[in-house]
Amino acid sequence: MPSKPPRLLKERLDAAAEACSRKGAQLTELRRSVLRLVLEAGGPLTAYQLLDRLKQTRQSALPPTIYRALDFLMQQGLVHKIERLNAFIPCAEAGFHQHAVQFLICRKCGAVAEIGDRGVSRALRHAAERQGFHAGYAVVEVEGTCAACSPRS
Repeated sequence: MPSKPPRLLKERLDAAAEACSRKGAQLTELRRSVLRLVLEAGGPLTAYQLLDRLKQTRQSALPPTIYRALDFLMQQGLVHKIERLNAFIPCAEAGFHQHAVQFLICRKCGAVAEIGDRGVSRALRHAAERQGFHAGYAVVEVEGTCAACSPRS
């Protein structure tokens, strides 16, 4: 996947800073740099891949640096962690609200698509309630084959 054009990237970063500010948080230069790397990636990156990229501009960066930044970005709803891949992608909703999310992960090419199907979330919540379980935030990860990798009929 190609990276975003510079103007669009700047708009996304500025919108993220504004969303953080509305919540009383600050998108520091370091956090902005990490978010930029996630946005530019065009696909999921692990924390260590992000750290390697961050070291190109911040040679003294260490693992705790990247993990603290990623924790902040996740708390602000700007990035998601794909547990199956132990990797991070930008949130399609760009920090405007916390939302239930589902990820479609291609086992062939590694592409990840974020969907926010409220019906899936509702069905999961109702199934949990039938068990007497009060669900909080849920992330669903579905592994399969994307349209680009699927055999054509």
